[in-house]
Amino acid sequence: MSLEPAVREQIETQIASHKVVLYMKGSPKMPQCGFSARTAGILDELLDGDYASFNVLEDESIREGIKAYGSWPTIPQLYVEGELVGGCDIVIEMYNNGELHELFGLEKPDRTPPDIGITDAAAEKIREFLDAYPGNHLHFAVDAGWEAQFQVGPKQGHEIETEANGITVLMDLASAQRARGAMIDWVETLDGEGLKLDLPSAPAPVRSMKPDELQTRLNAGERLLVIDTRNESDRRDRPLDLARPLDADLMAELGSADRNLPLVFVCKVGETSQQYAEHYRKQGYTQVYNLEGGVRALLG
Repeated sequence: MSLEPAVREQIETQIASHKVVLYMKGSPKMPQCGFSARTAGILDELLDGDYASFNVLEDESIREGIKAYGSWPTIPQLYVEGELVGGCDIVIEMYNNGELHELFGLEKPDRTPPDIGITDAAAEKIREFLDAYPGNHLHFAVDAGWEAQFQVGPKQGHEIETEANGITVLMDLASAQRARGAMIDWVETLDGEGLKLDLPSAPAPVRSMKPDELQTRLNAGERLLVIDTRNESDRRDRPLDLARPLDADLMAELGSADRNLPLVFVCKVGETSQQYAEHYRKQGYTQVYNLEGGVRALLG
């Protein structure tokens, strides 16, 4: 694919704008694909947001142009000091082996295996499964949103290895740090059976708040940030003076705000706001609420 001179110049200007530049789908706070989310999550952890990002979904010429510019066919793409580092898989590999820390001038990562627990019931089921796949191991991952996943496969060489109840568990660097104190159990419910994971370090779940509780706590002078996730038209039709709209300014503030600040999310009926509440819970906020019934229940 040929690259138009104007697009090349725009890309070169973007890459020169910051030491670290990420081309991704979506934004670091609202990624639009899993690969972009994982890459941005690693950069957020190491650089605390000190990097430039460009959403390729907003400009088709950049989306296709960056692929031609670096002769790299996929998104995301990471550039450091003007040089292409690579995509998601390479960034993850460099993160796990410490090369990315070195590239950014950071200390080598702590690769101490975490202490985890596996119940007897879970260990029995895991052994049964591993016996069916000789030469494979249990891989355990916890992403930046604290979503856990188990897989069975061979060792890749970069994993951190720990053992519990006679079971060897392999995990990447970030998962190992999030998994400290984890307990893996086997449960049977009406929905089926499977592994259940308890992560003590995970943020508290989103809690539901009733409209009368919100009014009581606000009347008592409690420090709550009520966030209106509705679109501008809906806010204009039914104003909610006690809330701030979730606009670009507020998103920027939330990126660096006190993670102990109580957040109350509200929408029309309490459904869309739940999704926003989950997002900010995963950003580390410890007191996140969703207003039950939304504006309809609050205003009648």
